[in-house]
Amino acid sequence: MPERPPRRAVITFHEVAERQLADMDDAALARLDPHLNTIALNPKTAGVQLRPDSPVLEYAKDGVRIAYVSTVLGTIVLVAYVEVD
Repeated sequence: MPERPPRRAVITFHEVAERQLADMDDAALARLDPHLNTIALNPKTAGVQLRPDSPVLEYAKDGVRIAYVSTVLGTIVLVAYVEVD
């Protein structure tokens, strides 16, 4: 039986993040994309919780910062904020 690819979460963007994406050039979007893929594959473990009482996780690596919330089952990720240095 062939091995199934890992399950990926669906990434959605809050309107603030959508505006940030619209302001990015192609190079910044290209740098952002692999990091969004990392989050989609491992939404619960890719980021760190900002505060113990908050569902918001922060992923920061290689000049990319993403604040997001994952559903309980990890099937949907709402990206609230993106930043690419």
